[in-house]
Amino acid sequence: MSSAVLFEVSGFLATVTLSHPGKFNAMSRLMWRELRAAFAAIQQRSDVRCVLVRGEGGNFCAGGDISEYAGFRFDPASLRDFHENDVWGGLQAMLDCDVPIVAQIKGNCMGAGVEIASCCDIRLAAGSARFGAPIAKLGFPMAPREAALVMRAVGELTAREMLLSAAVLDAAEMKQRGFLNQVLAADALDDAVQERLRRILQLAPQAARLNKASFRALAHVPPAQAAINTIATAYDYAASGEHREGITAFMEKRPPAFSA
Repeated sequence: MSSAVLFEVSGFLATVTLSHPGKFNAMSRLMWRELRAAFAAIQQRSDVRCVLVRGEGGNFCAGGDISEYAGFRFDPASLRDFHENDVWGGLQAMLDCDVPIVAQIKGNCMGAGVEIASCCDIRLAAGSARFGAPIAKLGFPMAPREAALVMRAVGELTAREMLLSAAVLDAAEMKQRGFLNQVLAADALDDAVQERLRRILQLAPQAARLNKASFRALAHVPPAQAAINTIATAYDYAASGEHREGITAFMEKRPPAFSA
């Protein structure tokens, strides 16, 4: 199945849709690059006042496209290139966006999905949505800058729970923990998102851009800087046995056997 990040502008609203049929919109390398390109294009447009980010069909994003991983994850240089250029390039483009970003979340929001949602200013979800980052089952950690981003958005306790115990949390729990603005019945989500967009589009666009600039300037710097400082050795695990075993086991549809 082909994967894509679809981007369109209607009036003052830009819509970015994650599309990977048959894989719950899991992010391929191409999709990360297309995400970056979409937000770079949005940033250049003075007519866009709000961005909606959503997944195609009944899911937001189920994580990364694991079927691609064997081609680059087992070498430190190529693994670093993937995370620091492809993935972080897309996430940074979202973080640099000067207009409000609204996430519409249904179904699976895992790993890469949580990272993308963490870059959004306002997050609305269906009650059936599920959140987590169970990548420890695949034998690898979250990349440093991505972990710093998620930890700021979901909170340290939740980030540790997701990454250290592979916890998967429902929408009600994520709202209680401060990650979601609103949780709605599945059949009410679309209308609630449209109402939120309508309200934003009626507000002063310059004020929104200035507020976004202020939020970036006031962001807590030390954790992000600490993440950057670890990048030099962050991908040395690429050729490790448990990394290879986790991904191989997933592809072979069997439980991983991690050695002590």
